[in-house]
Amino acid sequence: MRIGTLLQLRRPCISFEFFPPQTDDGVEKLMATVRGLRILNPGFVSVTYGAGGSSRARTVEVTKRIKSELGIESMAHVTCVGHPSDELRTLFAELEAAGVENVMALRGDPPKGQAQFVAVQGGFRYASDLIELLAGEFSFSIGAAAYPEKHPEAASFEADIENAVRKVRMGAEFLVTQLFFENDAYFGYVDRLRAAGVGVPVIPGIMPITNYEQIARMTKMSGASLPQRLLVELEARSDQPEAVAELGVAFTALQCRDLLARGAPGLHFYTLNRSPATRAVVSALVATQAIRNLAVAPA
Repeated sequence: MRIGTLLQLRRPCISFEFFPPQTDDGVEKLMATVRGLRILNPGFVSVTYGAGGSSRARTVEVTKRIKSELGIESMAHVTCVGHPSDELRTLFAELEAAGVENVMALRGDPPKGQAQFVAVQGGFRYASDLIELLAGEFSFSIGAAAYPEKHPEAASFEADIENAVRKVRMGAEFLVTQLFFENDAYFGYVDRLRAAGVGVPVIPGIMPITNYEQIARMTKMSGASLPQRLLVELEARSDQPEAVAELGVAFTALQCRDLLARGAPGLHFYTLNRSPATRAVVSALVATQAIRNLAVAPA
C-alpha cells in the first residue's frame, strides 16, 4: 500500500527505520529483528541508503524482502549522492520491478572527506529535484525529510520552510522529521508549515536514547538539542550504561505519549537496527493506551 494512502487510513501510524547490513548474515539478523517487531504491527518499515549508493543492492533486497516475506509495507530511501539522473532512473525502475511502492527521496550527506555536497555531473543538487523526477516519471508514494530545528545548512528557518514547501509542491506526499527531543520544536515547525500552505502529514522522527556518547554524537551531527533537564540526568549517569538506557526509554515513552496526545499522525522510530528500546517504548504506549488501535499482526 502507498504510505500516502496508509497515513489517511491509520492513525496513529507507527513505523521503524533500519539500515541495510553489509553481509548476508547481517541481512538475516536484520530480518529476524524486523520479524520480532511484527507484534507491534508497524504501518511501514523504511530502509536507508548508503552514501554514493554503496548499499544500493542491499537496500533493494531488504526493502523487497520485508514486504514479500513479512507482509509489512516497506519504503526504500534513495539519495542524490554520486548518481547522475539516468542512473537514478535505472534504480527507480529496479525498485518498481521489485514491487516497492514507496520511496523516501533525500539529497543525502556529502561523502566522507567532503565538507559540502556537490552534485555529480548530470545529477541533482537538491532533494526537490529528485522528487520532481520521481513524481513526473514514476508512480511511487514519495516521502521527504523535514527539520524541526532547521537543516544545519539552511540559511534561516524561513529558508528551511521554503525548502519543505518546494518538496511538497514537487510531489512529496508526507514528511518525516529529523530526530528531536523538544516537542514544542516539532509542533512549532508544523504550525509554520501549515501557515505556508503545506497540509501533508508530518511524522515525528524518534530516536530512543540508549547510549550517552552515541546520542551526544547524533545531536551534534543533526543539530538537535537535548532538554537541559534531560542532559543533566544523562550526564549524571554517563558511567552507568544501563541507567542511561532506562532513563532514555522512559523519556522517549513520555515524549511519544505527549506527541500523540497533541495530534501527531504517528511515530517513526530510528532503531539503529536494534529493537529492545523501541519495543519497550511502543509497549509502554500500548500499556498506557496512548496507542489504542494496535492490532496484533499474525505470527
